[in-house]
Amino acid sequence: MVGGGAPVSIQSMLNTKTTDVAASLDQIEALRRAGCEIVRLAVPDEEAAKGFANIAAKSPLPLVADIHFDYRLAIAAAEGGASKIRINPGNIGGEDRVRRVVDACKMHHIPIRIGVNGGSLDPELLKKYGHPTPEALVESAFSHIRLLEKYGFTDICVSMKSSSVPLMMAAYRLFSKQSDYPLHVGVTETGTEYMGTIKSAVGIGGLLCEGIGDTIRVSLTADPVREVVAARSILKACGLRSEGVNIVSCPTCGRTKIDLIGLANRVEEALADCKKPLTVAVMGCIVNGPGEAREADVGIAGGEDCGVIFVRGELREKVPYDELLPTLLRYVEKL
Repeated sequence: MVGGGAPVSIQSMLNTKTTDVAASLDQIEALRRAGCEIVRLAVPDEEAAKGFANIAAKSPLPLVADIHFDYRLAIAAAEGGASKIRINPGNIGGEDRVRRVVDACKMHHIPIRIGVNGGSLDPELLKKYGHPTPEALVESAFSHIRLLEKYGFTDICVSMKSSSVPLMMAAYRLFSKQSDYPLHVGVTETGTEYMGTIKSAVGIGGLLCEGIGDTIRVSLTADPVREVVAARSILKACGLRSEGVNIVSCPTCGRTKIDLIGLANRVEEALADCKKPLTVAVMGCIVNGPGEAREADVGIAGGEDCGVIFVRGELREKVPYDELLPTLLRYVEKL
């Protein structure tokens, strides 16, 4: 379920060829293990449509068919097991072709995502507004919505992506004031993992904190699994997901007497697969550590070649530095 009060879902997109069924299924399974809930696949031609159907028959996750230009591919994907069709109604062709896609989606009870992109707006809108603006993206979205509604279709999700974070945020805010259709939120063409994650955290996370957004995709020039990892972290930072460990750690200062950076990284790695909804603190000094992180379920604070273990702000024991991590893990296991 997307929208209507359902939890915000995580999406990603395969970078395998849709004609390579085995590789695509392998990547879907990797994404599923990472926490992905919806997967999109490119369907650029008839061979890809055949591959899509074979993948859909075995996929553990719902699949979105990404369609451009050829309405027949959208119909083939709908018949081939798609859980959603992503189209830009403006590049599918005349209204008769859009209606045929709508009829196929009605028959198979699957929604359509209207995908508006700041880089591919209709020339008339660019002429009207001069360049991509929030108003232009929203007007484009509503023109496509009206076309689908004309044929009695309202099972719609909308995205209005841009590589500009302020632009996409403004567009989603503007749209959300005018419509209750579910929103697929994302920043497009964000770049490599580091910068792309920052842009996505600002754009997606900012909107989610305002209550805007029903499903998200972090777009990175990286392994799609890294998109899912980033998306999960964004949802946790926004307070929308609780499973897994939330690590808090201080930035270090002159009072720090242990290798806090290395220790924090080791703690994060050791607890990467822990599903318990715990907050774990890794603090640099005994003076402020337990107090500043008193809300943590469990934590460690460093001293002179040693450290203390504390549980919800209460000191439990003092241990040598080399024993901090294994002792912490034992406490986590007990909680």
